[in-house]
Parts: sequence; C-alpha cells; structure tokens
Amino acid sequence: MNNTTVYVGMDVHKESFTLCAYTLEKEKGSYSRRTPADYKEVLKYLEFLRTVYGNDTIFVCGYEAGCLGYTLYHQLTDHHVDCVILAPTTMLEQRSKKRIKTDKRDAEIIGKCLAQHNYSPVHVPTASDEEVKEFLRMRDDHKLALKKVKQQILAFCLRHDYRYDGNSHWTATHINWLKSLTPEALYKEILDEYLLTYITLSDKLERLDKRIEELAAKDEYKEAVRKLCCFIGVKTHTALSVIVEVGDFKRFASAEKFASYIGLVPGEDSSGDDQTRLGITKAGNRHVRMLLTEASQCYSRGQIGYKSKALKARQDGNTPQVIAYADKANERLRRRYYKMVLSKCKKHNVAKTAIARELACFMWGMMTDNIA
Repeated sequence: MNNTTVYVGMDVHKESFTLCAYTLEKEKGSYSRRTPADYKEVLKYLEFLRTVYGNDTIFVCGYEAGCLGYTLYHQLTDHHVDCVILAPTTMLEQRSKKRIKTDKRDAEIIGKCLAQHNYSPVHVPTASDEEVKEFLRMRDDHKLALKKVKQQILAFCLRHDYRYDGNSHWTATHINWLKSLTPEALYKEILDEYLLTYITLSDKLERLDKRIEELAAKDEYKEAVRKLCCFIGVKTHTALSVIVEVGDFKRFASAEKFASYIGLVPGEDSSGDDQTRLGITKAGNRHVRMLLTEASQCYSRGQIGYKSKALKARQDGNTPQVIAYADKANERLRRRYYKMVLSKCKKHNVAKTAIARELACFMWGMMTDNIA
C-alpha cells in the first residue's frame, strides 16, 4: 500500500474553484485546475488524483474562510472527504505586499499550509448554533441600519438649522420634537420618510430582541447564557452571540489561548535587544472581539463593588460559586480600569481593550468551570 497523503489547496470564489495538489515529497504544487464553483468538480478532481497517486491515497482538502461559509465543508464531508477551513489570519505562509497574486499561487499556498500545519482551523458550529448565529448577525445588521438612519436624521436637521435644546437625542421627548417640525415644501416629506424608516427599524429590533430572548431560553443555551450574564455589560444578546460564535470553550487549553483566538492579545515585533510592542493582533473572530470591547465600556462607569438591580436580577438563579466568581471579576476589572486611566494615564480606548481581554479570560473560566 502506498498511503500517500495529498493536500489539496482550494482557492474558492463565487463562480470558480482553483484546485492544487501539494505533497511533502515534492514540496510544491502540481496538477492545478480551475473548475466551476461546484463541489462535484472537487470530487472529480480527487478521482483524477487517484489515477496519479493510487487508489489508497489519503486526501486532505482545505480552503480559506470566506464567502462560501461552511457550505463546501459540509458538502465534502458528507461525501467522506477530509476537509478543513483555514483561518486566514493564522496562516504562517509569508505573503509580501508586492507578491504576484494569482488563484493558482493562492491554492498552492493553502496546500502548503495544510501540509506543514501552518494554520489554525476554523471551528465548524453545529446546525443549531449556525442558525442562531445567522439570526443574531441579521439582528446586528438591522442595528447598524438604525444607527445610520439616526445619523441621517441628525445631519438633515443640522443642514436646515433645526437645533434640539434637550439633553439627549432619541428619547421620547426628542422623537416628539422631530415629529413637530414643519419644514417647507418637499423637506417635510423627506423628514417624514426618515422618521418612518426609524420607527420601522426600531419596532423590528424590539421584535427581534424578544425572539433572541426566546432562543436563549432553549435548554441547550439557557444555563450558559445565565452564567455569562453575571458579568457587567453582558446581557442576553452578547452572551448568546459569544456562545454560538465560539462553540466549545474547552477546545482552548487556557484563557490566554482563548484571548488569542479572538485577537485581543498584543502583537510584537522584536529583534535582538530591541523590543517593540504592537497593537492587538485582531486575529480570529471579529464579531466576538467587537462584542467584548463594547461590553468592556461598562466597566468605565460606576463604583467599584457596586451591583445594580439589573445585574442582581441577571445573576439570580445561578449558584453562589458562579455569582462569587463573577463578582470577583467585575470588581477586579472595574478597579483595573480606573487604575490604568487615573494612575497610569493610559488612554481610555487602550484601557477598555485591556479590560476586554481580561473579560474574555474570565468568560473562558466561567464556561470551562475554572472558577476556583
């Protein structure tokens, strides 16, 4: 038996796939082929490679995470093909900004990374997690649309010198003030259309948030969501999003590994005696990183050790050990933020990012029962 392992790099696009076979013996790609974007073409390509390398050849296919999501992965695995989705930010193959970029070369690089294990695989969620994740991201898209409409309304008012004297925008008083405006001619119709869009999106978000509460109440998510909501700044939407985006927290050996996965660890460019610290790597899951960064902003307000009624209500129903662990984390993170800003004169955004990293570590401890 030959037992040759062939690594098939796939540079996938909406309309086409570029396939390349890579072996450790040759240390270069071969038999490159461009095909239509259909998993059946990949299966035909593997059958062709069997005529070259033998019927007992072992194939490992891989492609970069992108527009195709998990569809191609599921299609190939359903046909008993070993497939991997590579996280682009973790691929160690050097890519010069001035390099010659072609689909053929990219497919070879993917094959090389597969063969040399110079990558981290993307976690493939369960069918249930994937559905909930898509729903949550759809809700976030509507939230961004609402934010944009708010900016457009405020810009319209400023252009036409309508100035609100109240303290805060988008309160009931502010909305009533907007409705009471009487611009001339077509301007009134423009403002009415803006307000109609605002009201429609606000009502839709309210309905979607109720649906998210229902999803979080499912048996498979209920306990985990309740635990994560014990942290300041983490409510149902954030907790459920982190759970379905990350999947199994136990696949990370340590809290530091989890923080690295979501790109909240600082980069470094050191050589010899010169040490240069960089900003956070921003590798891995951008969505989780954004949610934790937003949650960390809540630690910049309030008294150390103080628990609001809302936080107490979210913690209700958890075990004393879980609540004590969350309280320890909340107190530490708030104290650490004030120390960095007031004593060490760190910039607010730098301090909040550092808090987000520690919050991620505490979340890992909560979800893996390392709460001693």
